[in-house]
Amino acid sequence: MIELDIPGRGRIQLKHLVLDVNGTLAVDGQLIDGIVKRLAALRDRLEIHLLTADTHGRQARIDEQLNLKAVRLTPGNEASQKGDFVDHLGSAFTAAIGQGANDAEMLRRAALGICVLSPEGTAVETLLAADLAAPDIFTALDLFEKPLRIVASLRK
Repeated sequence: MIELDIPGRGRIQLKHLVLDVNGTLAVDGQLIDGIVKRLAALRDRLEIHLLTADTHGRQARIDEQLNLKAVRLTPGNEASQKGDFVDHLGSAFTAAIGQGANDAEMLRRAALGICVLSPEGTAVETLLAADLAAPDIFTALDLFEKPLRIVASLRK
């Protein structure tokens, strides 16, 4: 668990990290180099969940590489499915990271939503739904390694 005490916002206790896959952890269906190591470093503090529409049909390989089993979304209403997944985990205890239009709802519902800029593009509605924006997935994941960065950015 990661605990944050953010002045003007209150205390957040994060237990879950929900991650979009394509565009966030992978580009063109290929896992970004270095992601395996970064996620492994977080597993002792956060339960990691992957959500995907499996756009490129390569999620089985990504699951293998990460030693995780992604939740595959059914076609249609993907944004609601992602938001409902966050609610099911307990939105008050969940951080979410994504960049596509179907990620906006999960970022909005999570206690902490982070939008990353991606070579595949970043949906403006998702950027506006986030609490924080990061230039890339590594910067976003580093926030959980150094949580005072989150406090410094979100304090009011």
